[in-house]
Amino acid sequence: MKRNGEREPYDANKINLAIEKASEGLDENITWVTQIASELELTLFDGITTQQLDEAVIQVALQNVKDDPAFDTVAARLLLKTIYKRVLGDYEDDEELKRLHREGFVPYIERGVAEDLLDPRFTDLFDLNRLAGVLEPSNDGLLKYIGLVTLNNRYGIKARNGDPLEVPQYFWMRIAMGLSLNEADPTGIAIEFYETMSRLDYLAAGSTLVNAGTKTPQLSNCFVMEMHDDIEHIAKSVRDVMWITKGTGGIGLSVTKLRSQGSPIRSNNTVSTGPIPFMHTIDSVLRAVSRGGKKFGALAFYMENWHLDFPDFLDLRQNSGDPYRRTRTANTAVWISDEFMKRVQNDEPWYLFDPLEVADLNELYGKAFSERYAFYAAEAEAGRLRMFKRMPARQQFKDILMSLQTTAHPWLTWKDTINNRALNNNTGTIHLSNLCTEICLPQDIDNIAVCNLASINLSRHLQDDGTFNWATIERSARLAVRQLDNLIDITMSSVPEADNANINNRAVGLGIMGFTDVVERLGLSYESEEAYDLIDEVAERISYYAIEESVDLAAERGAYPNFAGSRWSQGLVPFDTLALTEQDRGVEIKVNRTTRLDWDVLRERVKGGMRNATLMAVAPTASIGLVAGTTPGFDPQFSQIFSRSTSNGKFLEVNRNLVNALQQHGLWEKVREQVLRSQGDIQGIADIPDDIKKVYKTSFQLSPYAFLEVAARAQKWIDQAISRNIYLESRDVGDMVDIYSAAWERGVKTTYYLHMKPRHQAEQTTVRVNKAEEIGGARKGFGAVPAGVGAGSADAAGQATAPAPARRGFGFGGVAGGETK
Repeated sequence: MKRNGEREPYDANKINLAIEKASEGLDENITWVTQIASELELTLFDGITTQQLDEAVIQVALQNVKDDPAFDTVAARLLLKTIYKRVLGDYEDDEELKRLHREGFVPYIERGVAEDLLDPRFTDLFDLNRLAGVLEPSNDGLLKYIGLVTLNNRYGIKARNGDPLEVPQYFWMRIAMGLSLNEADPTGIAIEFYETMSRLDYLAAGSTLVNAGTKTPQLSNCFVMEMHDDIEHIAKSVRDVMWITKGTGGIGLSVTKLRSQGSPIRSNNTVSTGPIPFMHTIDSVLRAVSRGGKKFGALAFYMENWHLDFPDFLDLRQNSGDPYRRTRTANTAVWISDEFMKRVQNDEPWYLFDPLEVADLNELYGKAFSERYAFYAAEAEAGRLRMFKRMPARQQFKDILMSLQTTAHPWLTWKDTINNRALNNNTGTIHLSNLCTEICLPQDIDNIAVCNLASINLSRHLQDDGTFNWATIERSARLAVRQLDNLIDITMSSVPEADNANINNRAVGLGIMGFTDVVERLGLSYESEEAYDLIDEVAERISYYAIEESVDLAAERGAYPNFAGSRWSQGLVPFDTLALTEQDRGVEIKVNRTTRLDWDVLRERVKGGMRNATLMAVAPTASIGLVAGTTPGFDPQFSQIFSRSTSNGKFLEVNRNLVNALQQHGLWEKVREQVLRSQGDIQGIADIPDDIKKVYKTSFQLSPYAFLEVAARAQKWIDQAISRNIYLESRDVGDMVDIYSAAWERGVKTTYYLHMKPRHQAEQTTVRVNKAEEIGGARKGFGAVPAGVGAGSADAAGQATAPAPARRGFGFGGVAGGETK
């Protein structure tokens, strides 16, 4: 059944030609047409529509991805063809396709403007014919199937009647135009942005991809706000959350200043219900106001762990209990001081206070916080505070970690490390991070901190000879910073306090993704010194280029309004904050101090002015990583083969790098079924060489200290933070104490989700399997180690591993896997 309602006989030859075209350049030993076409015939029925037929061919290709990831390429090309046909019409060859792209671009822009979808300035400011002439459809070949689906369904725009308006290259050009509106030469700069993004060299973050170039360009990604202890401000905060959520922004919200339950309210001579009921209200708001109509709102609550209601805060994500004192959508994170970490180490008491009585604690950090905290502890013991609670610091740390183990919340973040390492410290205290824990910006009642994100795709800058093209990395970093700075003047916000912070601080966060992808392609182990040195150098260079570009922009456009008095104005760069933090903390930060570039020259230039208060932040990049076709952020491979569920459906993920490595050894066909049976775990497969096993360990098989070492090396150069997931195979609370204490000692600012293997894996076998024999009984960190590999400082191949500290003896016994939920 054709789209116009006519019926015609099924023509297998047309389908075969389409499959043949989609498999051009792939392995000639695979009979792509025969295999896909024969399986397709099993799905046919009389009256099948052309759209159903297109989808059936794609699904048949996808179901074979487990046999060869190249089937994903076939599926992506077939999907591209259907997108082209729907937007541009039928075509015969690549030359005609390129012509249709050029001819259809101006009508696309004009229709988008006429339907009030695209920015009306598009038709006036840009040379549309010139832009149409640089469109390059061949760049679509870089997209994997899941990336293409994500781009098309999540980020692409449709006409008012539901018609698809964009092919991928129109999408990239729309983003580029939307971020060039304030340039003196908008067409020329848009072309530069387009060329780098369409090649996937770097990508703007999600909110920008959704809204750039549209009539309502809410482009900022992260909003960081605090709720004040006033009913009017609480109500305003609810309103602000609604409006920011509507614009697709992710939110961090501190509730530390709200007085505790039972605290007096003098205006009506009653007592407070505490912050928990207000948090439940905001949680309901997140579900009511979906972001862009596509998903629930996203927010993380932050609380300092001296708050008297902190034990209730820990229970927010529990499934049981009073539903009106739980959050089902919002996340939680704890804001931890150095004072607490020292009291845990020294087995000292920890005091919980009512913020009404200790209002200044929230504004203090470092030594100043410790001195004031000790004063309030003495006041409490002397009976001069009305409400407080005393408990062992280690007990609260255990409570935090047990909640983290059972609910994946609260995430652990360290406020003194963040504040002491901040270069924008002159505008107030940083009270929290954002939804994904990578943003470190100050806020107050007049400022909702805002950050704007983009990420460099490392895998696109790795050359065939195994070296990085530093010139293209520099170009990507500079263009991304310029693009982000433009965004600040273009974005719209319905919250004045957000606009205020955006303009006065001009904070941006350039991130990195694809680290694991690159490490695998280089044949390195994630937990090797070579990998640590690699991320060290990559982060240093990107930081240098980004700062240099901000200096150049300040010379061109002026420094950000709050520059004077910042540590930038004193000539400090991110590396310099290590010593400042050590001095305040009185504890050494355990991180390699190697530098490679001439930072003294840049320090002098920085004193003259910076365009942006912050330059770097490593976001999770879960969605844009799919579009970029690379691994997200700094995360390791979750598994070599797994099913990924997204808002766009379920997708089978197969690690192409592993398949390529096995194919080069002539092993893929031999071990493929074993890899599938083991759910992507290759460590117990005897036919696979140890050098491949070393490179292709999954997240739970790596030492968690490797995750921290990667983060610590990069954090030297990053002025904000890193969204650092942690993966643990063990449920032992003592192990958790060690790993999170080590994060603090290494100067890591924040951690994100804790993934526990028992939560992610269930046995899926009907035969008796001795897992201990298959995997090996020794443990390195908390991950399983292949049989025959020792648990020392190097494996059997001499591969260095991240050092794990000796058990600290904090008195936390092991917790058996079945003893917790």
